[in-house]
Amino acid sequence: MINRAVLVGRLTRDVEVRKTQSGLSVASFTVACDRRFSSQNSQGQKEADFISCVAWRQSADFLGSYGRKGALVGVEGRIQTRNYQDRDGRKVYVTEVVCDNVQLLESRSASQARASAQTTVPETDNASVYDPSDNAGDGDTITADDFNTGPSLDISSDDLPF
Repeated sequence: MINRAVLVGRLTRDVEVRKTQSGLSVASFTVACDRRFSSQNSQGQKEADFISCVAWRQSADFLGSYGRKGALVGVEGRIQTRNYQDRDGRKVYVTEVVCDNVQLLESRSASQARASAQTTVPETDNASVYDPSDNAGDGDTITADDFNTGPSLDISSDDLPF
């Protein structure tokens, strides 16, 4: 019998690592994977599946150090189901991928460039911005060209799962 899962997708949030009572590291995270053959929804976006994953020991520590929201990851593991009773006494069923191997699939510089591109205001050609840190009062401005120091990324919104 074979139970293998291989995923490539983006982390939906920063990975947080917890410790069990016995001191083992465990990371729970979600990977957003585009559906390969799905139609686009009414807003023109591809559909994605959000798959719960669990990593243990060194993999959990690695993800806790380097796993950031939006990072492209490769996950290899097995699908596991479990259930428990919540505080209200209801039975909760959980299906998740227990990771044997987790890899970051983009360089640190590409990840940082993507993260900064998500938080910057869309630039216009040579737009001037007042520099509030300028205490000299000499009227210095910052232009959009001052921020073009790294490699540019050509990513369309169709490539992003969120």
